[in-house]
Amino acid sequence: MNAPFNRHAGLIVVEVTMSNPNGDPDMESEPRVRELDGLGMISPVSVKRKYRDLVDSPAFMEQANANLSFSGENQFQILEKRGRDRKEISSLKKDEFIKRYWDARLFGNTFLEGIEGDKELEKRKKEGELEHLINTGVLQIGVGLSVAPVRIERMTYTNKSGVEGDKDRGMAPLAYRAVAHGIYCIPFFVNPSVATKTGATSEDLELFKFITPYLYEHTTSAIRPQISILHAWCAEHKNVLGSCPEYLLMDALKPKLKAGVESPSSRTDYDIPTLADIGDLKDRFKNIVDLNDLI
Repeated sequence: MNAPFNRHAGLIVVEVTMSNPNGDPDMESEPRVRELDGLGMISPVSVKRKYRDLVDSPAFMEQANANLSFSGENQFQILEKRGRDRKEISSLKKDEFIKRYWDARLFGNTFLEGIEGDKELEKRKKEGELEHLINTGVLQIGVGLSVAPVRIERMTYTNKSGVEGDKDRGMAPLAYRAVAHGIYCIPFFVNPSVATKTGATSEDLELFKFITPYLYEHTTSAIRPQISILHAWCAEHKNVLGSCPEYLLMDALKPKLKAGVESPSSRTDYDIPTLADIGDLKDRFKNIVDLNDLI
């Protein structure tokens, strides 16, 4: 198989303190919680958005280029961004499209959605000229789940100066909704089998790895002030197909509640594995690294 890299798998271990890691728009931006068991959730779309925002930052990419020394063969523009010109993008030939967009090469894209009514594009689609505009990604991010059920804190915001014209003060009932504390695990999987189709390169993957330790610290917001990546595990298999069942890796590196702890409230309530704790499992991979150690 002619692939630019081996299969990879990883686990991003995130600590959330008085922050909303991913608001649910169907629940007035309440932190996402799985109804089944009360575990906190982080959607893959939310995580990918942060990667895209950092790649779209000239200052961040200047430092990334200095560290990684890109070859210049491909550009690192972002397809999924506001203000894009759909008609101009759809007119791009396959090679030009692949060369331009980092997130399309790595995460895939569904840019063909919504072309109904454009006779020219519909004709090109039937002729097979737009296949590059809809691809599954080389890199898939799973749903992030907290290790234990999370507790949501809610507060009403007040404003000394009024927001409405006839008010001399303001109030936003229950506008603050945050997870008191939680440790989440976000898995990711790199499938080289489709790399030749999407045009993903080893440089694209190295940029993903470079970004990961900075993912939350450099995308903070008022409702996400305290989110830290404790570990960013990345395991490279020994070959393209994979050299170890990946659930074994995820189970070994996932933090666990300490015995006797029922309602965790801080990091000390968890046993958080290190590489030394996984034993001979690491021998089944070419390498396993904590991307935090590369900062």
